[in-house]
Amino acid sequence: MSSSEKPATTKKLVTPLSLLVDAILCIAFFIYEFTVCAAHVPSYDKSNVAIWAALSALCLTGVFWLALQMFRVVFRFQRENPRK
Repeated sequence: MSSSEKPATTKKLVTPLSLLVDAILCIAFFIYEFTVCAAHVPSYDKSNVAIWAALSALCLTGVFWLALQMFRVVFRFQRENPRK
């Protein structure tokens, strides 16, 4: 794009701070869900419990990450375009 085609204001949508906050929230959510899922794995073998709890927590953390990104987009839109 040439300089005449660029929008007047360009804001960074992803900053290092937002990435850090997302990473901390996702790691904390994964740990929480791992402990919850580990109690529901029907096995006495510790390695099986760890594997299936981690796989389940990983899927749930992915959904949490998507929901977090959708929340950020909607929140930013509402903050920048207030109702009149």
